[in-house]
Amino acid sequence: MTAQLPGHPHIAYVDNALCVEGLPLADLARTHGTPLFVYSQQSMLDALAAYQRGFAGRKAQICYAMKANSSLGVLQVFAKAGCGFDIVSGGELERVLAAGGDAAKVIFSGVGKSRAEMKRALQVGIGCFNVESEAEIDVLNEVALGLGVRAPISIRVNPNVDAQTHPYISTGLKGNKFGIAHERTLQTYQRAAQLPGLKVVGIDCHIGSQITSEGPYLDAMDRVLDLVQAIEAAGVPIHHIDFGGGLGINYNGDTPPAADTLWAKLLAKLDARGYGERQFMIEPGRSLVGNAGVCVTEVLYLKPGEQKNFCIVDAAMNDLPRPAMYEAFHQIVPLSPRAGKGEVMDVVGPICESGDWLGRDRDLNVHSGDLLAVLSAGAYCMSMSSNYNTRGRAAEVLVSGGKAHVIRQRDTVADQLRNEQLV
Repeated sequence: MTAQLPGHPHIAYVDNALCVEGLPLADLARTHGTPLFVYSQQSMLDALAAYQRGFAGRKAQICYAMKANSSLGVLQVFAKAGCGFDIVSGGELERVLAAGGDAAKVIFSGVGKSRAEMKRALQVGIGCFNVESEAEIDVLNEVALGLGVRAPISIRVNPNVDAQTHPYISTGLKGNKFGIAHERTLQTYQRAAQLPGLKVVGIDCHIGSQITSEGPYLDAMDRVLDLVQAIEAAGVPIHHIDFGGGLGINYNGDTPPAADTLWAKLLAKLDARGYGERQFMIEPGRSLVGNAGVCVTEVLYLKPGEQKNFCIVDAAMNDLPRPAMYEAFHQIVPLSPRAGKGEVMDVVGPICESGDWLGRDRDLNVHSGDLLAVLSAGAYCMSMSSNYNTRGRAAEVLVSGGKAHVIRQRDTVADQLRNEQLV
């Protein structure tokens, strides 16, 4: 008997055993240990296919926002599928190249690019820099002239649109550090177009992450298209329009629009305003990988208390930082559900911090030694993980075509000490 988990098309209970693409997670945990991240390749490709359907017949480039999950095995999946990449550091650029990505399909975002990062990106033939400040324009111009090349740029516009998301992942308001203010965009384009080391190729806008309604996208598009009209009227051609990413996923009954449905509406607006034939780019991250991943963890102890009951597991805030950082919700389910009534408890990790919790007030019927799955763990978990408390980062497994491939070995203590030395 199979029971599908809503929002997780390739994660299901088969005869009371939770499986990813048909492989029992308990078997993977026995082989590779816990905590363990497991990803469904087919889930990633299905999520990508929704965007591809929405863009059928259009001049579009999908650039995976790799900060969501930058593991080489994940990058390889998207590189083979023809994706470009949205990066925010020189290290991420090197990961793209190591995974077989095409530098010409890379967009370099971020507010603090160093001269060394700019130089390396230009040397490998990066597709475009999303410039985020007027000071950055001057530095990039100098670096490009020093190499005897012209740096392709788009300017990231801050449209002052509320993405209606958590304040830590909102990026399109005046109080955010990202982009150039909507009111200064035209002057900035005119200045950039006069600098000999730069080549203006596009315009960029990204308003936030985990967006679950279409309204903010439509508002931002109107503002960006108003700017395109003004910029081109001033004599600066815009070859591509980059609408960023940010589409949310279902963590806990969230209902974001489907990618193909959302883009049908956005493209209709583009057509209505006369920009339907323009080259455009998008940078999805979480919506491609978030619900493709789970983190498997073992129950170490059950600790009843007067005010709270605790389920102590071997995964922690260093493995899954989103609850501690954003008070984020992840569903937590047993790999083999037990019959009978459960108890309400907080699921917490071993780290010496009160903020080390994975889920609060969860109804669970578990014993020590049971295995749990933290769902929707494909995005902003491993990429944000750390070695806090000298804990090794977890192993990662990619499931594809009925086979499990280890794409990251578990850290050892020796791995963590390798670059340290006594005085």
